[in-house]
Amino acid sequence: MRKLMYYTCLMLVVVIIMPLIIVKGCSSSLPEEDYTLPGEEKAIKIKVYTHNEDKVEEMYLEEYIKGVVVAEMPADFELEALKAQAVAARTYAVGRMMKLYKPKEDLHNGADICTDPAHCQAWISKEKAMKKWSFFSGLKNWKKIEKSVAETRNIVITYDGKVINPLFHSNSGGRTENAEEVWAGTGSPYLKSVPSKGEDASSEYKVTKTITVEEFISKLENEYKDSKIKEKDILEQIKVVDYTEGGRVKNIKIGNITLKGTDIRRIFSLRSANFKIEEGDKGKINITTIGNGHGVGMSQWGSNHLAKNEATYEEILKYYYSGVKLGTINTKKEK
Repeated sequence: MRKLMYYTCLMLVVVIIMPLIIVKGCSSSLPEEDYTLPGEEKAIKIKVYTHNEDKVEEMYLEEYIKGVVVAEMPADFELEALKAQAVAARTYAVGRMMKLYKPKEDLHNGADICTDPAHCQAWISKEKAMKKWSFFSGLKNWKKIEKSVAETRNIVITYDGKVINPLFHSNSGGRTENAEEVWAGTGSPYLKSVPSKGEDASSEYKVTKTITVEEFISKLENEYKDSKIKEKDILEQIKVVDYTEGGRVKNIKIGNITLKGTDIRRIFSLRSANFKIEEGDKGKINITTIGNGHGVGMSQWGSNHLAKNEATYEEILKYYYSGVKLGTINTKKEK
């Protein structure tokens, strides 16, 4: 009888208790947060406004994310960088599905999100993506995109129990920016300036744009009717007042007007607000920019550099988004 009880206890340990210990020991840090969205079991759907076709389509969220990753980031980037992009793209979409970050006007035609990168995040279909590559490289690249999405399925970024607004850009020019220094009044505890190495690998890291002095003055006068800027000694009339923490021009004085660096970027269609205005050939001005994009949040080229140095997608995200956690979204069947 004692032997029977001994073997019974031994079997309980082997069959029940040991697996629980093993599973607990191997478990991931996820989920740290948990969110539920309506949809089919294991398949959330999102309504997407394709702006260039002026139509709303309903897609499975994970399929939509594949189209964002391939549109937003080069497929030859490191897998961990692509995975970081997938999580950022999913978080961005989920925040809009949950109505946490709504536009002031309905620019989505009733949908959750749009495909205009100037307003939301870029997206292209698999068919259009495949046309960019040769047949064999297309198969390889798409498999890599699918892997980046599958291995981060349903994972989102959170801060203080809330899905974040995960802004990202191509290239910060060496240091990302505080959100409030790009958009006044929109400060965020997780969108803070951090160094971003390895971005000079991008061909768009440093770009010079040349325009005539006449065009320079004309564009400013179109915006500021009372400006008094003279063609003669134009560079002597330009003075940077101060810089942001990220190294971009915060305020700049030209003639009798003071502008924000972001205004100069918009007026002259510059790649970033990290710029220098210098003398060019006779009658011309050179504007040299460092970086590409608003500089807030995750740098895509910076994330690729981190991935090349063996950082995981979770480490990348927690580096560019200060103090965040990762969590998962679940689904509930619609009635």
